[in-house]
Amino acid sequence: MSPYLQALKPLFEQQANATQAEPMKQYMRNQFEFLGIKRPIQDALLKQFVAEHGLPELAQLESIVRELWAWPEREFHYAALTFLGRHQKQLTPDAVPLLEYLITTQAWWDTVDAIASHNVGRLLRQYPDCRDGVIGGWRWSDNFWLRRTTLLFQLGYKAETNQALLFGLVEQNSQSKEFFIQKAIGWALREYSKVAPEAVQTFVAETPLAALSRREALKWLKAKGKLEPI
Repeated sequence: MSPYLQALKPLFEQQANATQAEPMKQYMRNQFEFLGIKRPIQDALLKQFVAEHGLPELAQLESIVRELWAWPEREFHYAALTFLGRHQKQLTPDAVPLLEYLITTQAWWDTVDAIASHNVGRLLRQYPDCRDGVIGGWRWSDNFWLRRTTLLFQLGYKAETNQALLFGLVEQNSQSKEFFIQKAIGWALREYSKVAPEAVQTFVAETPLAALSRREALKWLKAKGKLEPI
């Protein structure tokens, strides 16, 4: 164990709460173990830790993130993403293999969605020339978490969303029976509908989508009374 994490691990373990751990574990469908530390307390612990020990050096970031990722308790995975996020502006395309590892290992919606919209989305915004290579590889993956990432990485792009890419990815995945893909399609289209309502409504009307995807895609437009007859 790295000296840096030797100081972090007991700080978290001292706050373990078995009573809270069980419902947290159940909420994540028993995919992971939990110490039972709620997010506000986790955030406070990390803030205290960083104040005393500093952030990981960029050169050690990947090894520390991977070590945290290998531990069974989910709180340590969240800590890894916090450290990664604090170094986001320093990340380069060299971080793509690490991001792919984090998306496909210990994978569940809570971490995958954060990595997709924050880490991958911001990295490819900073290095747009790398976008087609990264997304072009992941979009054909058998791993549906990577495909979910391709659907969600533009969530924060708003008017800068590449519409052709988004719609193409949706069409490619439109026949998927996977819940997490159907849900991602709806989420991505719903967010984009906030800046391109007519384009999204027309696309949804003309594209065969799962009922879940269609419902989620039009939810915001319906709530705002912006659905137009087509």
